[in-house]
Amino acid sequence: MQRNRTAPTLLVTGCNGQVGFELRRSLAPLGNVVALDRSACDLANPDDLRRVVREYRPDVIVNPAAYTAVDKAETDAELAFAINGTAAGILAEEAKALGSLLVHYSTDYVFDGTKDGAYVETDAVNPQSVYGKSKLAGERAITATGAQALVLRTCWVAGAHGGNFAKTMLRLGKERDSLRVIADQFGAPTTASLIADVTAQIVARHWLAGDRQAFASGVYHLAAAGETTWHGYATEVLRYAKAHGVELKADPEQIEAIPATAYPLPAPRPSNSRLDTTRLQEAFGIHLPDWKQGVHFLLDQILP
Repeated sequence: MQRNRTAPTLLVTGCNGQVGFELRRSLAPLGNVVALDRSACDLANPDDLRRVVREYRPDVIVNPAAYTAVDKAETDAELAFAINGTAAGILAEEAKALGSLLVHYSTDYVFDGTKDGAYVETDAVNPQSVYGKSKLAGERAITATGAQALVLRTCWVAGAHGGNFAKTMLRLGKERDSLRVIADQFGAPTTASLIADVTAQIVARHWLAGDRQAFASGVYHLAAAGETTWHGYATEVLRYAKAHGVELKADPEQIEAIPATAYPLPAPRPSNSRLDTTRLQEAFGIHLPDWKQGVHFLLDQILP
């Protein structure tokens, strides 16, 4: 079949990650998707990164690739900042030179988690971990270029492809008679498929088919609707699995609720990861479903 040479080119980094894997699907109807893994596009290598973008000259650059080993970053700051900070700025510079759109993903970790209520985009940032600081550096590097860019902060990401909290809870629920899960950290489990689908909707409606000069660049919060705790999340995962015939050793209704202080980690986690998504919904006409709907859809894909 002859390739449609008039179709736009969309470059996706980190194509084997949770979000990158889903972007390969969601962006496919929009044009020619160039999906690259780390071996083909190393974000830690600025020269390689520039070479790749200049070779493909994409209409849209979508960058889900990131250094996401939150605890390891505490002792590997240089690499975390290179990938999450410096590389984001380079992609923005290249996007600006091409007149292209950059879509980049950030995190709730840019906040300290002490706010009473959901964070809005204009709330003061105060990252407490190297990971959070490196992601904030990326946001600022992008903004400094003046490129047309969409920075989407999200939280508690889980996908059918790759490891995540839901899969871990399923495994432990089968292996152990009892579980202990943190119950004083709040957020909204957000599926990689939702993030990818929202990205595709915005790119299709407002960039490829819209007025590019009027595109509403900036930072937006993207998360599923509603909220829960890690304990509530774990309970829902095992409850749904049990209802669908999965044999568990752990009783979903008897998971022990513990404070975060009982499970210390090298990198501090925000106690409050709730993100207000009003700005995204109003700017781009996006509907965000409840977190349980997304988790159920995820489980339907991975349950035996």
